Amino acid sequence: MIRKRSNITALLLCAAGIALNLFLSFGAAALELPLYLDTVGTVAVALMGGYLPGVVVGFATNLIKALSDPSALYYGVLNVLIGFSAAFMAQRQWHRRISGMIGMVLVFTLIGGGIGSLIPWFMEGLAFDSESLSGMIHENLHVGLGISHVLSALLTDLPDKTITVILSVLAVRFIPAGFHHYFDLNMWMQNPDKEAQNFRIKKANVRTVSMRTKILFVLVFSLTVVAIICSLLSVRVFQKMTVKEHTQLAMGTAELAASVINGDHVKDYLESGGKSEEYKDTARRIDNVFRSSPEISYLYVYKMEPEGFRVIFDVETEDVPAGELGSLIPYDSTFEPYIPQLLAGEAVDPIITNDEYGYLLTAACPVYDSDGLCACYAIADVDMEKLVADSRSFLTEMISVFLGFFILICTFIVWMADYHLIVPINSIVSKMDELARGSDTQEKMDEDVKMFRKLGIHTGDELENLYLAASSMTKTSAEQMRSIRRLSDSTAKMQDGLIITMADLVESRDSDTGAHVQKTAAYVKIIVEGLKKKGYYLQKITPKFMSDVVRSAPLHDIGKINIPDEVLNKPGKLTDEEYEIMKTHTVAGKRIMENAISTVEGDNYLKEARNMAAYHHERWDGKGYPEGIHGEVIPLSARIMAVADVFDALTSPRVYKSAFPLEKSLAILEEGKGTQFDPKCVEVFLDALPEVKVILHKYNQNV
Repeated sequence: MIRKRSNITALLLCAAGIALNLFLSFGAAALELPLYLDTVGTVAVALMGGYLPGVVVGFATNLIKALSDPSALYYGVLNVLIGFSAAFMAQRQWHRRISGMIGMVLVFTLIGGGIGSLIPWFMEGLAFDSESLSGMIHENLHVGLGISHVLSALLTDLPDKTITVILSVLAVRFIPAGFHHYFDLNMWMQNPDKEAQNFRIKKANVRTVSMRTKILFVLVFSLTVVAIICSLLSVRVFQKMTVKEHTQLAMGTAELAASVINGDHVKDYLESGGKSEEYKDTARRIDNVFRSSPEISYLYVYKMEPEGFRVIFDVETEDVPAGELGSLIPYDSTFEPYIPQLLAGEAVDPIITNDEYGYLLTAACPVYDSDGLCACYAIADVDMEKLVADSRSFLTEMISVFLGFFILICTFIVWMADYHLIVPINSIVSKMDELARGSDTQEKMDEDVKMFRKLGIHTGDELENLYLAASSMTKTSAEQMRSIRRLSDSTAKMQDGLIITMADLVESRDSDTGAHVQKTAAYVKIIVEGLKKKGYYLQKITPKFMSDVVRSAPLHDIGKINIPDEVLNKPGKLTDEEYEIMKTHTVAGKRIMENAISTVEGDNYLKEARNMAAYHHERWDGKGYPEGIHGEVIPLSARIMAVADVFDALTSPRVYKSAFPLEKSLAILEEGKGTQFDPKCVEVFLDALPEVKVILHKYNQNV
């Protein structure tokens, strides 16, 4: 494709359209004009070149602008939609009529101003400014803020799209019509006649849905399902991580505020009415703590009494005045389950409440006096509405970016399908249809055969082979009129067979699990193949088991997702408490994999993944964890992984140690045979030492 002169010209012209968009856009910004002018090149190229050039120019323009302004990527869908719409309108000659040009302006304004106003609305919300155009519309027309926002965006965008259409139409009319085809990217290595370029088959009763429609439907459906699932999962993960982050922030703020309060003096604060210098100094410190954490909505210190919260400190905010020292606030119903703990002065986990005070995430830290009694609680609140708004903004960003890619991918694939499948097939079928109908004279039949051979299909695949075979057949058939008529049924059946060749679905999977999982998987493969070769555990080691174990190897430490960073990445030796936390990764891994298994019907390799995640720290002598099982009671996959995992841990540098030499690592494995490890697994691993060294060399290990 790229070697074709016409395609190189089209690409250069697309680049010129992108440059025109950028030049006019930056020029308007430099002159501080109330215009964007970043779609002139998109519309002009789409009018002359069609869907793909228009969409490519529109998408590439915003992609380049995003290098200096990241928000431009979210608005790329607008430029792509405008390019797609312009190509649609060009097919119907809208740009040739005044009424059509007005329609183009209105459609582009609805896209740029209408849809464009919704993106920042959902991402950042509506900020009311009475002096802005939306504010004046709101006050004078007495309409809602949302409608005012959209109307102002439409009115603001109307001049820009008017100028865009005028400049684009002038460019189209300035360039002679004979040169317009240079803007079209052409996948043909042949010259189909105009009838073939119509992409239609005359026999309407052959099918009711075109091949292009079927391809587009499958593509749109597949991408939409994948996008929805990925978006929902991404938003869910984003929400969980955001809540976790703000929970830690609220807890940290509460702990910091608690650290500046002297628990022995809380009673003095109440008795003095807050007039002591120590109280005022402490209040200032708490206020500083609050001001240093913009994400914290409220910060206050309460003493818990049977009747309610007794105010000790309360930081005043813009929307809520500070509570008076000593005032009593009755317990809200949402706190009732926690009142016994609060009165007892116990630590309470952060909670989320939605009541008259708002949708809040609350973290409380007890303040103790010198006798170890809880004097009060320092409490920090995070407004959950902000977190909800952040999630909505994140989802809007994902949708905005996805739609641009979605339209580009759909346009590209349909374009590829047109020129690699639909046009060649329709050209072949069209000509073969004529041949099948027969001709009145031999001369007409010979002419039809020549026209068929002039199609010159060059797709470089099975379709071209099919064309060459059909071409040879028609040449032979043309020698005898009667033979052509006898073979007409066969030719018609061949038409149906052409459709079968179009299906070419490719699936690809890619994973990047890091050197550790790559090495352990390689070691696991060595061990399981060694067990198979020596005839060990023959009833268990089936081809499926071998495959499942190797595929499951990267999941053996999945449970570590639940281990805190300070434990997981501690550079020194773990304390007993930290070691107990670390040991929970096996139980967590088992739970995670069982949850995954429950969502998948039928037998699958995740069952071995569960076994490896849960039991790879069990020992042959029963002194391992989490269940202390022993011998062959331990699943075979976990026994295999135990050897691979320990060997990689020994020969690899960790945050808490350097890599052991190969000889020492092998000696440790030999020493653990029959106590920590399955002797057979260690045996076959040591027997395969040359293969082990290859893996170590591959990953730059010292051997």
